[in-house]
Amino acid sequence: MRYLPKSPADREAILKAIGARSIDDLFAPIPAEYRLERDLTVPRQMAESEIMDWFRERSRENGEGYATFLGAGAYHHYRPVIIDSLISRGEFLTAYTPYQAEISQGTLQSIFEFQTMICELTGMEVANASMYDGSTAAAEAVMMAVRLTGRRSVVIGRSVHPEYREVLETYAHHQSLPLNTVTFSDSGRLDLKDLEQSISQETACVLIQSPNFFGSIEDVAAVAEIAHQQGAMLVVSIAEAVSLGIIEPPRQADVISMEAQSFGVPLGFGGPYCGVIATREQFVRQMPGRLVGQTTDKNGKRGFVLTLATREQHIRREKATSNICTNQALVALMVNIFMTVYGKTGLRELAKQNLAKTAYAAGQFGKHARVLFPGARFNEFVLQTSEDPYAINSRLLGHKIVGGLPLKKFYPELGNAALWCCTELSTRTVIDTAAGVVSEGKGSLRSENEIDVQEVVR
Repeated sequence: MRYLPKSPADREAILKAIGARSIDDLFAPIPAEYRLERDLTVPRQMAESEIMDWFRERSRENGEGYATFLGAGAYHHYRPVIIDSLISRGEFLTAYTPYQAEISQGTLQSIFEFQTMICELTGMEVANASMYDGSTAAAEAVMMAVRLTGRRSVVIGRSVHPEYREVLETYAHHQSLPLNTVTFSDSGRLDLKDLEQSISQETACVLIQSPNFFGSIEDVAAVAEIAHQQGAMLVVSIAEAVSLGIIEPPRQADVISMEAQSFGVPLGFGGPYCGVIATREQFVRQMPGRLVGQTTDKNGKRGFVLTLATREQHIRREKATSNICTNQALVALMVNIFMTVYGKTGLRELAKQNLAKTAYAAGQFGKHARVLFPGARFNEFVLQTSEDPYAINSRLLGHKIVGGLPLKKFYPELGNAALWCCTELSTRTVIDTAAGVVSEGKGSLRSENEIDVQEVVR
């Protein structure tokens, strides 16, 4: 009955309880000119079976059964069925913010385990109880570095996700915080010479992404050395969490921000997702959001409590680190279950599958077009064609394939380039079909450097 209106008998009982003789009596205080005296102009009601059929038809219109090569911060991975089974339990689905430890032990424990596994994954010492998404987590990590250093400028790599940079620009604009952008080299990675010239004694931090927006893996150690020589902090953003299954975590960073959507969170039209901030223990009091800790009760039994909450609802406004209102507890639980199901071995195998699929795809596409930014990459690669990527994508839709993301909006200097993504769900048949469609374009570009698939996989 949760989707159905009250029955006539229910309405009569309600009116009687409040002392009204009719609906007209109930609404009598409302002036007549503001009352609707006719039925609503809406389609007739539908039976549940009809409603389900209607939604299935709309789902098919939205691309049901399509393969996809879209990535760029939101990734199409397999979701173990156990995730939805567990998060749908009333204990989790209806749980509110875990203020009272005595009635929230299950929620608090799941968050504590989430924090623990995030620390193991990132190589950091503490992690918060999750944030909104990867873009706001990156911006909050930068604000954290500004508070810690007392400096008032930030250096950000142009190879960072363009929309992450837009979010940071919004934060920075209202705090009069100058942002200096460092370009990328022919390898698609941060230009270290440009970084050395851009950083100064006033730089609070350097923000980079690895794997970056192009899928290229940055030289985190080299960037950290340059930043730390000037007393600046290093913030590393990770948009593709699965990469940590095979890539060494950026331990040289002072703060790591991450989007954990790849870990069992559905794409869902852009959210809600699961942001993460992890850092060193010495910086914990400037970390936004919340942190759950483990303790013992008066009987010596293990228990969990909200240990740190640095927003204005909990502490003095002038001492607050951010206005983040809540953690994404239910979404973080999806991530928690995913990490538990896969474990270290499973996550490494998953990452290897993603790496191999991308290497194969880059090799196949490279026969008909130019693959930019050679070198180590994960999940994504940039393909430059003589033909407009939108035209290629239009032909691909006829094969029930969603093509790569055209980059002209963000990087006009790359011309007809698109960002293509492969995950474990990208089959060889789909990759070969897409490569064939790319080859149909007139005067397709030949890759200047043939890609050695085995070398990329290694």
